[in-house]
Amino acid sequence: MQNPLARVGNSVFAGLGLGMLIPGVLLCAAWYLMHQFAFLAKADLLLIGCIAVNAVLLHYFFKLNKENVGRGIISATFIWAFAFFFYKINQ
Repeated sequence: MQNPLARVGNSVFAGLGLGMLIPGVLLCAAWYLMHQFAFLAKADLLLIGCIAVNAVLLHYFFKLNKENVGRGIISATFIWAFAFFFYKINQ
């Protein structure tokens, strides 16, 4: 059976959607865990790890020769990085 990610069309918007959705779900889970357990309250590296998942996605799509999806994932990574930067400034 073929991997569902391999069926993604080669468009920048598909990559942008994947790059925003997958880390977004992971960030929601990490945010929940950070507020439930006191020892994770200052674990900003956990948030960075959620965003770093995009590097794995990027590598996978470049192996499939879907460069436009990779460009969308890179764009989403920069958006998440700026969001994390502003979160840290306002904290």
